Amino acid sequence: MARPGRLGVGIIGAGKVGAVLGAALRAAEHAVVGVSAVSEASRERAENLLPGVPVLEIQDIVERSELVLLAVPDDALGELVAGLAKLGAWQPGQLVAHTSGRFGVGILNPVRAAGAIPLALHPAMTFTGMSLDLTRLMDCTFGVTADAAMLPIAQALVVEMGAEPVAIAEADRTLYHASLAHSSNHMVTLVAQASQMLREIGVETPEAMLGPLLRATLENALASGESALTGPVARGDVGTVSAHAQALKEYDGGAGGDVLEAYRAMARATARRAGKRGLLRPEQLIEIDEALGAEPKAPEGN
Repeated sequence: MARPGRLGVGIIGAGKVGAVLGAALRAAEHAVVGVSAVSEASRERAENLLPGVPVLEIQDIVERSELVLLAVPDDALGELVAGLAKLGAWQPGQLVAHTSGRFGVGILNPVRAAGAIPLALHPAMTFTGMSLDLTRLMDCTFGVTADAAMLPIAQALVVEMGAEPVAIAEADRTLYHASLAHSSNHMVTLVAQASQMLREIGVETPEAMLGPLLRATLENALASGESALTGPVARGDVGTVSAHAQALKEYDGGAGGDVLEAYRAMARATARRAGKRGLLRPEQLIEIDEALGAEPKAPEGN
């Protein structure tokens, strides 16, 4: 027997996020009534995570659903919502939630105009599109945005998926998403650069060397903030910073050219923040800036 308040859920976009969140809502005893899946990978993902759920056309999903989950790329969201509004697909009282980090509920104004209820539910985690993501949701937070009266609905849906809701104001959504992208996406680039350098000097398993260091650093930074900062920049060790910059300049000459640029940018940012905390004197900041050398020039024609 279904629990009270169970919804018929339609998933538009069986990408890594949509399929996993659909499975999480299903585990909370909501009924997933349909899923859209265009690519072969999406169809396979839907079959694995949402077995028995029919693959339907988008308009059919909207027609059958009390809750529509829009798990599509940011740049496709506005056009999809507006297009369905022109078709008269949105229904009064229907819940319509998107999973975009960048947008709040403003992009769902065509939904609101039709009498449906807009919600923004963004999971602050990376997805593999596999069942292990369901376990990871238990440690995840969602950035949720909704009209004040509807915020408890958004929060309840997140809690049912096993995660923790955090309210984000509509005006703060882009900065919220930028903070997550800056930390998560750029960490991948940083690890890739460090692994490449180690591999090219003969370290066969860079992940074994970097793993303990990075895990400890992340845990310390999360627990202690910037007081966990160590290293040559924070110490004002100008000679080491200069040696790093020179070595990376030589390395970049034969390896693609993005490592020195990243090192310089982060070292300068680290120095400025260390200066504000009183760890570095003004003259040390100038010396570090000089040790890092000139900013890389953009290629001509850009």
